[in-house]
Amino acid sequence: MAQVYRGAQPYPAGYPGRLTPHEVRTRAFAACRRGVNPDEVRELQAQVADELAMLNETVRLLSQEYDRIKRALRDWQTMHARECPPPQEHHHNSGHW
Repeated sequence: MAQVYRGAQPYPAGYPGRLTPHEVRTRAFAACRRGVNPDEVRELQAQVADELAMLNETVRLLSQEYDRIKRALRDWQTMHARECPPPQEHHHNSGHW
């Protein structure tokens, strides 16, 4: 699948709407008569961008861990299928009693 690039970072197809930390930091707002304190806005933008970067890194690490566990399970299943004999057929009412 094609990848979409935002802020020089690739995003898998289907996720082009995600904001990057860089976009949060550099977003400009139009001035208005009753505006807000620009320093407070920039401080909040920096805080949100830092948290977004941390969350993106957490998602990346968890995705790698998921892939590692999935591969390990698949390897175990393959090994188990090769080494274990098939289960014996169990016939009901064929026991001692």
